[in-house]
Amino acid sequence: MKIFWIFRAAMAAELDVVNLFFVAGATLAIPILAFLASFLLWPSVLIKVYYWYWRRTLGLQVRYADCGGYRFCYSYRGKPGMRPSILMLHGFSAHKDMWLTVVKYLPKHLHIVCVDMPGHEGTTRTTTEDYSIQGQVRRIHQFVGSIHLNRKVFHLVGTSMGGNVAGVYAACYPSEICSMTLICPDGIKHPCETKFDNHLQDLEQSNFTLNIPLIPTTPDEMEDMFRLCSHVRFKIPQQILQGLVDVREPHNAFYEEVFMKIIGEKSRYALQEHLHLITSPLQVIWGKQDQVVDVSGATVIAELVPGCRVDLLDNCGHSVVMEKPCRTAKLILEFIILQQNARSGTKKSS
Repeated sequence: MKIFWIFRAAMAAELDVVNLFFVAGATLAIPILAFLASFLLWPSVLIKVYYWYWRRTLGLQVRYADCGGYRFCYSYRGKPGMRPSILMLHGFSAHKDMWLTVVKYLPKHLHIVCVDMPGHEGTTRTTTEDYSIQGQVRRIHQFVGSIHLNRKVFHLVGTSMGGNVAGVYAACYPSEICSMTLICPDGIKHPCETKFDNHLQDLEQSNFTLNIPLIPTTPDEMEDMFRLCSHVRFKIPQQILQGLVDVREPHNAFYEEVFMKIIGEKSRYALQEHLHLITSPLQVIWGKQDQVVDVSGATVIAELVPGCRVDLLDNCGHSVVMEKPCRTAKLILEFIILQQNARSGTKKSS
């Protein structure tokens, strides 16, 4: 009888172990199946979850700033401290999360603010808004005031269209800027033509009836845009390409409106027209293989802005933030520290 009870207890223990493995397997299977379903059926949802998870991992919080009925969406990390705050302006048809790759390599104690540009992502979009470079500058100035970022001078960073906006901002509001980094900025008459310039000429000759390369509508066009903007060849699954198309597609009419504004006569060379008004220390970072805005633009800026620091990156295209995030973060931080030390030295000598 004793042997029977021992045997029964052993069998019960084995069943418990089997049940434990079954429950554990089922528990693991649910998120795996959910991931596969999202990847195959709803890749756009997976992309949004990915950005949410990355922001959370990096300690970034999303907030909204209301300005007389106009709402800005932005993410931030840290608080104003010894180092200047950093405001980051993204490029055309992008959003605040494009900076996550760079934020990852910046010290956590820095106060960093990444804002959705006017009409983009979570920031208000209206049919009466002025999306020219000057119009965007006015809105960003409104945002800066609403979160009191200009209580102290701050470092301004902008890439592509955001670089055009950042440069004009620094020219219009010089007292708010302590230093600035422009990454492959638009708005310059670069001496050498690029692949995108050729596309733009074809678009103008067709009276803009052809598809705009920066506004893809299919996975193949999305892949072509990545090839145009990036020198590094990223292997992106077809499902993710489709997800990116799905995320952008509802906004394509808006992107076309903004595109027509920023290539218009009023905005196309706005940065170059304002370079002579820039007084803050300037850093320019550019990918040597940029096929959208030619790297020769860096020479144009350096000739017109005395003391401009130029950092050219090998094996890098227009998407510097995506292709060389660690190097970009290091260069920005070095420049900020250098300029802060220079200001401290000037104060001590006086």
